[in-house]
Amino acid sequence: MPERTQSAPRIDEFDIRALPKAEVHIHLEGSFALIDILTLAKESGSALPGPASTIFDITTHGAYAAPEVTTGGGSGVGAGGLTGFLGFLDWQCGLVRTREQAARIAYSFAARQSSAGVRYSDVIVNPTHWNAWRGRELELMDAFAAGFDDAEQDGLCVTNMAYSLLRSQSAIEAEDIVGALVAARPRRVVALSVDGDEKVSGRTGEKFQNAFAAAASAGFHRTVHAGESSGPEGVWDAIDLLQAERIDHGVRAIEDPALIKTLIDREITLGVCPRSNVSLGIYRDWQSHPLPRLLDAGVAVTLNTDDPAPLGTTLDADWAVAATEFGFTYDDLAGFAERSIDASFANDDLKATLHSELQTTIAEHS
Repeated sequence: MPERTQSAPRIDEFDIRALPKAEVHIHLEGSFALIDILTLAKESGSALPGPASTIFDITTHGAYAAPEVTTGGGSGVGAGGLTGFLGFLDWQCGLVRTREQAARIAYSFAARQSSAGVRYSDVIVNPTHWNAWRGRELELMDAFAAGFDDAEQDGLCVTNMAYSLLRSQSAIEAEDIVGALVAARPRRVVALSVDGDEKVSGRTGEKFQNAFAAAASAGFHRTVHAGESSGPEGVWDAIDLLQAERIDHGVRAIEDPALIKTLIDREITLGVCPRSNVSLGIYRDWQSHPLPRLLDAGVAVTLNTDDPAPLGTTLDADWAVAATEFGFTYDDLAGFAERSIDASFANDDLKATLHSELQTTIAEHS
């Protein structure tokens, strides 16, 4: 990797968007545009959890910087921190009640990704947030797939889904979910995931070990949220117990040299999201973030947004900030693009196409 300097010239976001890339750590629940929320609320006759101007603050300036918003259940966003943020996600996802609305959200996601220069996405979907679809989770997946089908047909970002368990679910629930996924093989569901607050739930690797083993045996990919609010032990559990091919976050691995070696030896990629980590207080600022140290150690790292709408960002914007904060060059960002394609769960043909287009883009830039 080229030597980085803090005085590296600013990279134009047009050049960042032009790099063919994948995003591998992003949640559908955290990708609602303001117009999506306002339209869904109007369609359902639901009152906004505060003035429209406050919803604007949440979806454009970031939930963590926004004034407190209370939902019907009293959860605050902004001043409410992570709990309030999750409460807001539950409220907005609860507005999606029909197949057509779900397909529209999926199409809107693909359009948003395309506008940031993303060509392929592994989007994480946790059905526990979508309360109108309880007991009909596979129907929800199919509705999203229909929207992603339409988006791909229209030339937008190709999107597949990682079905995510919630850490607070039981082992039996997880095994039943995987059994249903294996039996139904829902379209565009290519991976099993698990997310939720590690600090609250504690170590859950052993609880979900059988579910992830069944998913692996059935040919589903595995990606696990770990090493965010937990330390390196969460990443070890993801690797040793859940057969993780990719780690979502994983930044706390920097604290354990043996874990760093294991990540390198097993070629396990970290889907890192600096803005999210800083917003949630995992690190105090961008300069404290271990992203450069992980790269220098030889870990395969991709740069992602996590929940871009409530964090008030897009992938191209975060790549530009990373370039400024860490002194990344254009070649560094091309490396992020290359690793994102490699780490994605796209099929081999699409990966080959994206790699070819990436090399052409880099040559034309030189």
